[in-house]
Amino acid sequence: MSTSRRKAVTISGECLMYMSFASDITGVAPVDCIIDEETNSIIFLVPEGTAGKFVGRGGRNVRRLSKVLGKRIEVVEMSNDLKSMVQNIFLQAHVLSTMLRVTANGSKILHVRVRPEDRGLAIGKNGRNVRKATLILSRHFGIDKVVIE
Repeated sequence: MSTSRRKAVTISGECLMYMSFASDITGVAPVDCIIDEETNSIIFLVPEGTAGKFVGRGGRNVRRLSKVLGKRIEVVEMSNDLKSMVQNIFLQAHVLSTMLRVTANGSKILHVRVRPEDRGLAIGKNGRNVRKATLILSRHFGIDKVVIE
């Protein structure tokens, strides 16, 4: 699979409802949303260049969505390019490189190398950021596992 080819995704009725509500509040129409029951969060994928508007001044829109929906809200700008998407997911960490490895059984493992001082940021508390990356990249790029190096 090319690093610039995204998978076709199916959006559930529940996600469509959340996306419509988020669009009404923020003025930005999300491209996708992923509900993560394990972390009680919703990850909204928004068009490139619109995350700031989606979040709102001082985080106002995200706080409102979180309060009304009763879930933690995360926002990631969507990209059709795998490397750009990884950069967007790990926004706070400096990504040095990415390497996609396909195992003998066809499993796709993405190795993400970050600056040593950013490793904790990239992994996140209890692996939250790696989990988020895996959910997004699995859904949109067919990646099975994300490894931070």
